[in-house]
Order: sequence, then structure tokens, then C-alpha cells
Amino acid sequence: MSSQSRKSPVSLGTLNRKKQRGERFAALTAYDALFAELISSAGVDVLLVGDSLGMVLHGHDSTLPVTLDDMVYHMNCVRRGNNGAFIMADLPFMSYASEAQSLESAAELMRAGAHMVKLEGGAWLAESTRLLTERGIPVCAHMGLTPQSINRIGGYRVQGRDPSQAQTMVDEALILQESGASIVLLECVPVELGKAISQRLEVPVIGIGAGPHTDGQIMVMHDMLGLTPSSIRVPRFVKNFLPESKDGIPGAFEAYADAVREGRFPGPEHSFA
Repeated sequence: MSSQSRKSPVSLGTLNRKKQRGERFAALTAYDALFAELISSAGVDVLLVGDSLGMVLHGHDSTLPVTLDDMVYHMNCVRRGNNGAFIMADLPFMSYASEAQSLESAAELMRAGAHMVKLEGGAWLAESTRLLTERGIPVCAHMGLTPQSINRIGGYRVQGRDPSQAQTMVDEALILQESGASIVLLECVPVELGKAISQRLEVPVIGIGAGPHTDGQIMVMHDMLGLTPSSIRVPRFVKNFLPESKDGIPGAFEAYADAVREGRFPGPEHSFA
């Protein structure tokens, strides 16, 4: 999809209609104006200004050192380059520890150009989600492997393999939807759990390492270009799309978007049993 062929900007309504029609949509992280333009012009529907920038741009070993000021800076850069994609922005570690802080932090990102904010956690986010939604701030609830909780989780591990843990995740996803979450993002969960949550929820579900049955797929931009930092083990759910491109990096973005829409990515080799 070229920059001329996007008929209108992607909105939350666009993503909801795609879910209702059973159409898959593609998302990627973006951190600056140039890549935001290339990715959105390639037909990727959602850009995530992710706190993963702490690892792929700033050289940290986790997302925890990323500040709200960092996120606002990169959000402004992405907004300037965006060509009609829907933009989500992460609320970084400890920027939503209270309901009042959630409002202030989210407002900063929305002023910088975000269309939605993303928070990591489960049912404990219900009140903050409700409060943000009531104030006109759309929320994406990030569940499963939540990198901001890596010290509590004890490593980058698949979540929800235990039946009771899986049921809790389904129940909490429904609670967050009821509280106003407009999108749920699932990271590193078994295929069947990703499928179950996607079928149970009315809102779109985006997966990363959550199998092929979610409504959308997301990857870190650097990973899908084969640029994962050497200090990080390449996750199972990653695929390098650059070898499939006939037009360098822009072609890789197009190849990724096409593979997601056509159901060719992710495959079994990118998923967890």
C-alpha cells in the first residue's frame, strides 16, 4: 500500500470494523519520523511508540529506565512522520502508579499526538482504565508477558500455560474490556489462550507471540528487520522480513503487512503450544 492509496486515516473505528469483518491488521513499533513515514506508508495500520526504545535505541537491558519525557519526545517525532496510521504510546514504568498519575501521564502523550495509551497489567488496572476512558483517552491493556514486570516474573517467559493462570487471564481481559479498554494486547501466551481471548472479547486483540488467531499482530520494528541487539536473544515469535523484500526496508514493511493480512504470519514456528 503506497502513501497515495490510504484513503483515510486509520481510527479505532477502523480497527473495530476489521475485527467484525474478520480482517487481520498489522502493527509495528516506531520511534522516529522517518521510520514512522515508511511504516505507515507501507500500509501498516498501527504504530506503537513503545518503551522498547529503551533497549533498541538507548541500549538498556530492559524497558524500566525509560521515562515519560523519553516517550513524549519520541511520540512527537513519530507524529510528524505518520501517514495516516493509528498511533499508540506506552505509558512507561511507574508513570501510572496511581489514578491521578495515570491521567497526567496519559494527557502528556495525547498532547504529543498519541491516539491511545497502552498500560501493562491485569484487573488491577480496571479503575485507571475506567478513569482514562471517561476522560476521552482510549486505552490498550497489555497482558501476558509484561516487560515492565520482568523482575517480578523472573524472566521473559511464556505466560498462561497453567490452566488456572489462563482462566485468570481470560477473566481479567473481560474485566478490562468492561472497564473501557478499547484494545487488548497479548504477549507470549499459548496459541489456544490467544484464540480464546480473541473470541471472547468484542474489542480488537493484538498479539505478539500469541498465535495466529488474534485480530492483529505486532512486532518490534528492529526485530522484523533482523536488527535485534546482540545482547538480546531473538524471541521465537520474531521473523526477519528483509530477505523477502524486493525494495529494501520499505519493501520489508510491505511484506510484513501483507503476510499478517493474508494469515501467513505468524506460523506454528512463531507460536507457543
